[in-house]
Amino acid sequence: MGGVTSSIAAKFAFFPPSPPSYHVVTDEQSGNLVIPEISSVIVRKVDGIEVLRLPTRRGSEIIAVYLKNNRAKGTLLYSHGNAADIGQMFDLFVELSAHLRVNIMAYDYSGYGQSTGKPSEYNTYADIEAVYDCVKTQYAAKDEDLILYGQSVGSGPTVDLASRLPNLRAVVLHSGILSGLRVLSPVKRSYWFDIYKNVDKIGLVNCPVLVIHVVLVNWLVFGRLRFCFWSIVMTWKSVFMQELRNQYLLNDLNLV
Repeated sequence: MGGVTSSIAAKFAFFPPSPPSYHVVTDEQSGNLVIPEISSVIVRKVDGIEVLRLPTRRGSEIIAVYLKNNRAKGTLLYSHGNAADIGQMFDLFVELSAHLRVNIMAYDYSGYGQSTGKPSEYNTYADIEAVYDCVKTQYAAKDEDLILYGQSVGSGPTVDLASRLPNLRAVVLHSGILSGLRVLSPVKRSYWFDIYKNVDKIGLVNCPVLVIHVVLVNWLVFGRLRFCFWSIVMTWKSVFMQELRNQYLLNDLNLV
């Protein structure tokens, strides 16, 4: 039943860019995958870029990019927001890698960009697991050096994975959601047909959590509902910015 409801919810929850903003081709000389839309000027700003095609346990093949920073103090696994793909986000990844001194691993969900399959809640869970496994095995990243970053709908797979990994360095939630249904209606409980029940999982996250969200949301019809979530999260996880200034997360990332 959960798979059926997730498929129905997907029709209203996911908006992959159409057409995708990039292509993936094989370089004739090296045999490596490349994204032609990434300019050589951008490429020179990082210490290395790898384009990957990763199989998931649910049968999709997703596209991921790894940006290497030789001065990195950790690795950031980025789950982007809705109505975007990694081609549109690539400039941001370059800036994050440079200014935060981290390696970046970013990916497109099933059905987004050049990833195969269809977008759904459970497919995104399988997607992030495949990327996490790649970061661990191919790039030897340790959980203690791994930061999960989830933006908007990306908070769903981010919180789900983080709730099962007790030794992460940190989690960043950027304009995340309480749950799919709570974006639309201020319900007080979780229902079986809801998706991305972050509110039920956030208490299981066992690492520092940084919440990024606007304070004034009058310009969003449903924004105030989402802000209620972060009030709860900040109470549970004690992640007010002033407190975080005294913790290792921001110090290590040179954010203070």
